[in-house]
Amino acid sequence: MIDELARAEGAVAACADAPAWALSEHDLIAVLDATHRLQQRLAAVQLAAVRELDGRGAAVAQGASSTAVWLRHRLRLDDAAARRLVGLAAALDVAPPAVRDALASAAVSAEQARVIADTAATVSAAADAEVTDKAVGVLVEWAGQFDPAVLRRLGARILDHVAPDLAEAAAAAAALAAEAARAARDRHVTISEQAGGCLRLSGILDAETAGLLRAAIDPLSAPAGPDDARGAGQRRHDAFADVCRLALRTGEVPDSGGDPAQVVITASYDALAAQVGAGTLDIGLQLTPDTVRRLACDAAVLPAVLGGAGQVLDVGRQRRLITGPLRRALVLRDGGCAFPGCDRPPRWCAAHHIRHWADGGLTSLDNAVLLCGHHHRHVHQADWVVRLGDDGHPEFIPPAWLDPDQLPRRNHYHRRT
Repeated sequence: MIDELARAEGAVAACADAPAWALSEHDLIAVLDATHRLQQRLAAVQLAAVRELDGRGAAVAQGASSTAVWLRHRLRLDDAAARRLVGLAAALDVAPPAVRDALASAAVSAEQARVIADTAATVSAAADAEVTDKAVGVLVEWAGQFDPAVLRRLGARILDHVAPDLAEAAAAAAALAAEAARAARDRHVTISEQAGGCLRLSGILDAETAGLLRAAIDPLSAPAGPDDARGAGQRRHDAFADVCRLALRTGEVPDSGGDPAQVVITASYDALAAQVGAGTLDIGLQLTPDTVRRLACDAAVLPAVLGGAGQVLDVGRQRRLITGPLRRALVLRDGGCAFPGCDRPPRWCAAHHIRHWADGGLTSLDNAVLLCGHHHRHVHQADWVVRLGDDGHPEFIPPAWLDPDQLPRRNHYHRRT
């Protein structure tokens, strides 16, 4: 398989070097169709590899918390694309073989295959294997005419075409159960940093969570009065912030890395006193001086000013736990879990002694690194070596079985410079 893929890669590379401008319009269309077919066939091979790697637990063995996280790091995908790849591989794994065959033969696209696999799961809950196979055959045929969105709408009524006698009685309940299962599988919230010091919030909520969210923010997102110039989206944004503030004020939010849940702002004391210079949140985003001073006056927010004369970063052998000012300095340096490829934020992380405290290691910034729960266990159980590089940032040396050259690796998700 590897040799065949290498030959295919060479052929594609030769095509990439060929001048497209020299082709006629007819030939360009033929090239477009051929590349699309090749893309679907390659997707079938890639998804088979993902299914096998996921089943073997290869990603976790190499230190990743999940196959999606490993794929994101390995293939340099964004989080949504990595999750889609794993989800499609899982859906095809339990789908009738005809769905995988259709993708491998380029009769359907990868997204059409996902729609057909989902529809087949719904039909199988209401009918036998014969009806399910018939439904798959019809959908594969329709895939030659319709895009994934239209195909999904047609699939919702597929029993009307392949088993009319079952359509009324069983389809509704089966479809509802399948939709609930899909909602549970696809539920997620993604928070990604954007240019300009903002976060982008996106995701899919199941019905219950959607109800909770709307119940919480709808009353808070009503216009404040006739002079309220905020748009509906801005009002929902501000309502979401209010809900977060209310949650933090209850005191019932679980601790974060040994400290109470809180907003931590890091700033130079001199800059803060002079009302100049920005502050940095522990998630890496920066705040204006005015915002820093306003938040510093709020009793619900704990100011964390590093670098003052009274701030001790090396607490020596007398103290084992890495908390308070030392932890905040660690958050400022690492930005989150320092293990290569991990994007988990500081609040999900514990401080790990590079040289264990019981072995004489100091509780100091130079002997600590932030690790999420998964990677904290992994470092203790596996053969990874942790050290600080020449620039004072953590680096991880993989075991020889994973990388014979044992080249140091770093986390680049949290770097701010």
